[in-house]
Amino acid sequence: MNSIPLFPLNTVLFPEGVLPLRIFETRYLDLVSESLRTQSAFGICLISKGHEMGVPAECHEIGTFAHIVDWGKGDDGLLGITVQGGKRFRILHTRIRKNRLMEGDVEIIDDNEDEELPVEYQLLSDLLRQIADKFKLAHLSEHAKYLDANWVGCRLAELLPFDLDEKQMLLELDDPLQRLQQIQTMLHGFTVDQFNN
Repeated sequence: MNSIPLFPLNTVLFPEGVLPLRIFETRYLDLVSESLRTQSAFGICLISKGHEMGVPAECHEIGTFAHIVDWGKGDDGLLGITVQGGKRFRILHTRIRKNRLMEGDVEIIDDNEDEELPVEYQLLSDLLRQIADKFKLAHLSEHAKYLDANWVGCRLAELLPFDLDEKQMLLELDDPLQRLQQIQTMLHGFTVDQFNN
């Protein structure tokens, strides 16, 4: 069991995903400072009740470790950081620190990171390549993991225009093939307009 600071957000971070954040609340400036000083991760979890600012929000019990990979001052004077998703975790208990930062006791969820992409999901891998090329996502275009079922599923889950509850449901699935199957099913209900937004 690990004890980590938590950052409840209206977004879902997937393992190996990249997420830029702007930091301005004191408690989260403290979190970033602590993370950089100790070179430790914190947890990002989707808000289930409440808001990003003000009173500490309630969040879903499954989240993702976030590792700071870049940071600096933005044009607006605010601190900007970029995080990369690590392993998933399950929150067992939470408490609020004096600075109103949420802290959680979490257990790591071990993912099957070497599941080879079955041939029946090759079209999903091709779709991910097309998205990477169309939107010039350099960090994906030259990636060597297009045959990794877990990686392909996580990248599609974060990039496709699913709503937050759907993304959270996909994050919570333990089986990479089940995640791909679910994405395939969800895509059948898509319209061309949803892809263009």
